[in-house]
Amino acid sequence: MNFFLLCLLTLWLYLPGFLANTFAMMWGKWFPKTGYGPWPIDGGRVMKDGNRMLGDGKTWNGLIGGSLTSGLLCVIMATTLPEGTIDGVLTGSTVFANPLIGSEQTWFDVGGTLGTAFILGTFLGLACLVGDSTGSFFKRRRGLKREGDISSKAPLLDTLPFAIMVFLWGQLFLGTSVLAAEELRLPMIGLILFTPVLHRTFNIIGYKIGWKDVPY
Repeated sequence: MNFFLLCLLTLWLYLPGFLANTFAMMWGKWFPKTGYGPWPIDGGRVMKDGNRMLGDGKTWNGLIGGSLTSGLLCVIMATTLPEGTIDGVLTGSTVFANPLIGSEQTWFDVGGTLGTAFILGTFLGLACLVGDSTGSFFKRRRGLKREGDISSKAPLLDTLPFAIMVFLWGQLFLGTSVLAAEELRLPMIGLILFTPVLHRTFNIIGYKIGWKDVPY
C-alpha cells in the first residue's frame, strides 16, 4: 500500500478519536438544553496566573458524552466491515478496514465485537479529549483565551495536542491491534502535520451549520 493510502487507512482507523472533539462539542452545546449541566471540568477554578484552568469550553458532559459517542461510532465501523488480517490490510488496496483487526487477547478484547469495539472507540475518544484539554491548559497558562469570531490565538494548540495524543495512546497501549502497527507511524506524522487544516475545515463547517459558536 502506498503512503497516501496508508494515510487514509490511518485516518479511517482512528476516526473515532478524530471525531471525538465534534461529538464533545455537540454534547457540550445540546445536553444543557435538557436542563442539566454544563459541568466545567475545572469547576470554575482560577489558577495563580489569573486564568481559568481549562475554561467553560471543557465540560464533563462533553468529555464523557464525546468519548462514549466515539465508542458507538467504532461499534458501527466494526459491525459493518469484514474481518481480516493485519498483513492483508497493510498490503491491500482498501482503506476501510475493520478497527478490531489484531485485537485478539488485547486488554480491550472482552470476547465480543460490540463490547470490544465500544471500549476501543471510547478509549480513542478519551485520548483525543485528554489531548485537547492538555492543549487548552497550556494555552491558558500563556493567556491565550478564545478571541472574537475570526480565529483562535493559538491554532496549533487547538489542533496538534489531540492528534498527537490519539496516535501516541494508540501506539503505546493498543498492543497487537492494527492501530498500533509500525507501518502507520510515518503516516501518523503526516496526518499530524495536516491536522490543523482538517480541524479548521471541520470547524468552519460546524460554524456554518450552527453547531459551533466560533469557526475555530
